Amino acid sequence: MIYAMADIHGQYDKYISMLEKNKFCDDDVLFILGDVIDRGSQGMAILKDMIMRTNVYPILGNHEYMAITAIPWLMQEITEETVNKIDPEMMQGLIEWMNVGGSSSITEFRGLSRDEQEAILDYLSEFELYESVEAGGKEYILVHAGLCNFNEERSLSDYDLSELLFQRPDYEVTYYKDKYLVTGHTPTRIAYAAERGVLLEELSESEYNDVIFKKNDHIAIDCGSSFGGKLGCICLDTLEEFYV
Repeated sequence: MIYAMADIHGQYDKYISMLEKNKFCDDDVLFILGDVIDRGSQGMAILKDMIMRTNVYPILGNHEYMAITAIPWLMQEITEETVNKIDPEMMQGLIEWMNVGGSSSITEFRGLSRDEQEAILDYLSEFELYESVEAGGKEYILVHAGLCNFNEERSLSDYDLSELLFQRPDYEVTYYKDKYLVTGHTPTRIAYAAERGVLLEELSESEYNDVIFKKNDHIAIDCGSSFGGKLGCICLDTLEEFYV
């Protein structure tokens, strides 16, 4: 079976529980659509587990992108000389990463051995920007956030990082006539609130709908796990949904 999961955000226990719930085995394939790290305290533990699984395929999220730019500096010995050589742009990137939950990942990363740190950095550099997958007689485009400035004639390789990692899709538009777009990044509670014609802020937490959202050949799978919601996973062969 082929599965897709997104936005685990450092919640190692939920990640392992999902693999157990799906009875994930060597014959299966799992695509993780970014944002493995940050907010939760065990993002590096999840990455270390993923590294060991040859049937898990990671896709870059905005949180991994921010981490990649800062990690090389974190691997240096902190001295007066290295502090004086900090590039202002790099420092701004580090601050922005911390502001969106990177502090927990920084703490965990600095507790790793040098070999583990290098393995994590090498692994992050291998994350793909998107994947095209066929399963259950359907074709899927898997990407972290969406396809901003979409044009059906536009090649996936023509989209830049901002368009793939940071922008939210338009669920009112059918992007492809013969393919499904699978994304994370945007908690589905936002999409469900929009369907009701209200802002998320107008709903109480008990009214949030933290399940996979499907509309116009979009499949949104960030179910708000890092905000008190669920970790969602979908089987692309059957479209069966799983939650922990």
